[in-house]
Amino acid sequence: MKPILVFQTDFTYKEGAVCAMYGVVKSVDRELEIIDGTHEIPKFDVWSASYRLYQSLRFWPEGTIFVSVVDPGVGTERRASIAKTIDGYYVVSPDNGSLTHVKNMIGIAQIREIDEEINRLKGKGTENVSIFHGRDLFGYCAAKLASGIITYEQVGPEYSVDEIIELTISEPTIEPDYAKGIFEINDPNFGNLWTNISTNEFLKAGFNYGDYIHVSVKHNGEEKFSDRVLFEKSFGYAPKGDVMIYNNELMKIAMAVSQGSLSEEYDLSYGADWIVEFNKAQSPPDSLRKAD
Repeated sequence: MKPILVFQTDFTYKEGAVCAMYGVVKSVDRELEIIDGTHEIPKFDVWSASYRLYQSLRFWPEGTIFVSVVDPGVGTERRASIAKTIDGYYVVSPDNGSLTHVKNMIGIAQIREIDEEINRLKGKGTENVSIFHGRDLFGYCAAKLASGIITYEQVGPEYSVDEIIELTISEPTIEPDYAKGIFEINDPNFGNLWTNISTNEFLKAGFNYGDYIHVSVKHNGEEKFSDRVLFEKSFGYAPKGDVMIYNNELMKIAMAVSQGSLSEEYDLSYGADWIVEFNKAQSPPDSLRKAD
């Protein structure tokens, strides 16, 4: 079976970019299956592109080819590449930091720079276009690879995995009854915020489901949130409208408002300058707990 192509971009569907990109794929091979990852990554947000690859990649069949195009440096000397992970997936992407999480959380076995002389779209009047590599280079080369027209070795010259451009991944601080990290990404539809703190490490530090934990959130040193918050497995344990701590889909500690939006209601966001601290606090009286 031919590999599936999964696309993620910051293009949105407001104009024809995604349509043109998929047209190129189907022009190479009509049998290729194209799936949307997301086209709603915040514009120019290479960090989010990197994180979303890590979030979803390993849940696809081995051999799946991901095409990730968030490329504020398109047309410059940044490398256009195809990375092969240690477990057999491929990521077609600008080498601009978008491979950070895949490299650190999954592992990259090999990376090749796309040879534009042989693996760039030709004959469509796009030869002098420098701003749409998603269509003319990434989508086209990915389609050739998925269809079997080229092998991975024919993508272009290999270069060292050590040369891959990486963004800085913050490491949390974990101590008994204490954890400090950052909000590293959001769940944009629901307004939840995900930390870089492993749930397993959080539990080892002495935090338990059912605890009320003091949470402090600071942005550039200014406190934006401070309260005692319930820690539970899922949203239904917290009354509607309450802030809560929970274990998210990636086994990371996250925060939400039950049936609400934490980011909107408390004006919180994510990034290296959004610091969150958890201190174990005494549980409230039984009368303040939600009944089982």
